[in-house]
Amino acid sequence: MDYLGIKQPKKSKYNNKKVIVDGIKFDSKKEAEYYCQLKLLKQAGEIKDIGLQQRFVLQPGFEKNGVKYQPITYIADFVITNNDGTTEVVDVKPSKTFKTQVYRIKKKMFEYKYPELTIKEVY
Repeated sequence: MDYLGIKQPKKSKYNNKKVIVDGIKFDSKKEAEYYCQLKLLKQAGEIKDIGLQQRFVLQPGFEKNGVKYQPITYIADFVITNNDGTTEVVDVKPSKTFKTQVYRIKKKMFEYKYPELTIKEVY
C-alpha cells in the first residue's frame, strides 16, 4: 500500500526473499544457494557451464481472428552443461509438494516438446 507517498516493498507471491549473489538476483535463498554449489562445481572442473533463466518456447505465439496470442514459455532456473556435453535443466522448488498447476502443465509441455531433455527438480 501507499501511505503518505511511501511505497511499501512488494511482497513475494510465495513468501520468498530475493537474494543477490555475484550481482545476480535470485528469486529465493534456496535458488541462490544452489547457484553457489554449481559455481563451486564449475570451478572444480566438474561441470562445463551454468546457464541462468534460460527460456524454452513450448508453443509459439500466433494470431487467430485478429487476436494475437503470446507464446507459452518455460523459464528454467538453471541449465547445466556437463563435461560430456549432456545438458541438465534444473528447477529449484521450495518443497516436493509445492508445484503450481501452471508449472505442472508447462512441465508436461516441456517433456513433450524437448524429449532429449528432462527437468530435474531440486528441493
